[in-house]
Amino acid sequence: MQTILGAGGGAGTEITRELSNYKKDIRVVSRNPKKVNDTDQLMKADLTDPKQLDEAVKGSEVAYVTIAFPYNIKVWRELWPKFMRNLIDTCTKYKTKIVFVDNVYMYDPKYLNNMTEETPINPISQKGKVRAEVATLLMDAVEKNKVEAIIARAPDFYGPGVVGSMLYQSVYLNLLKDKSPQWLGKLDVIHNFIYSKDIGKAVALLGNTKDAYNQVWHLPTTDKKLTNQQWIELMMNAMNKHKKIQTMPDWMISLVGLFMPILKELQDVGYQFKQDYFFNSSKFNKRFNFTPISPEDGIKEMVRL
Repeated sequence: MQTILGAGGGAGTEITRELSNYKKDIRVVSRNPKKVNDTDQLMKADLTDPKQLDEAVKGSEVAYVTIAFPYNIKVWRELWPKFMRNLIDTCTKYKTKIVFVDNVYMYDPKYLNNMTEETPINPISQKGKVRAEVATLLMDAVEKNKVEAIIARAPDFYGPGVVGSMLYQSVYLNLLKDKSPQWLGKLDVIHNFIYSKDIGKAVALLGNTKDAYNQVWHLPTTDKKLTNQQWIELMMNAMNKHKKIQTMPDWMISLVGLFMPILKELQDVGYQFKQDYFFNSSKFNKRFNFTPISPEDGIKEMVRL
């Protein structure tokens, strides 16, 4: 049995789909789980409740953590450390391996132009400090031989079913309405995005590779260094919509953030869109001889749906 904790998002759905190439016993756990594969076993659970988390993990060889708590710093501070402690205790009890899908918020902003698995942990954002805390909790448990675990890190997502990204919310949806795409941050800086189906393939592969455990892996991302503007232009070309790109200065984001809380929350990590942000996944790509999808093909797949 392999279990997806927090299934249903863009990453969780793709991981569930890809796991069917390795296992038939797949348990899909969330507040409102839905089948991805015909043989999936569904379990409704509130994973912040230790007893329900225990039931969700029980009998599992591997637990894949794709849970997404509401994008709010107060919620993150309250729920993430508690959840990770409970998860470690439960997985220690059942000898269940952990594959934790993580982000890059904890990295030192000075090193965003070439992030590797060795990039220093030194968050400046409040959300980054929470992510650093939970990653440290997990790797400390690994060092103490409590659990076997993988931290599978990814940059910003895009692709079919990924509706929470800026590429979707500020670019794709605006172009669908024949409006100009909007962007937070600079247009002329490099930014990496990872395709959701590449996340699924890579995480399923890592979870079923014995010698991949007890280390950090960067998930496979294009090595093309595209700017934010080039990503937006790829989407405009794919949709045959050619508009002037609008950028939002900080004062406007603050003002609009009074009415749109998500913008206010994004300001905490807004530095990532104002400087070069290149996610180096050469460790994974070399180890597994993996070629990530090209940005052109990924964007075409995303807008086709």
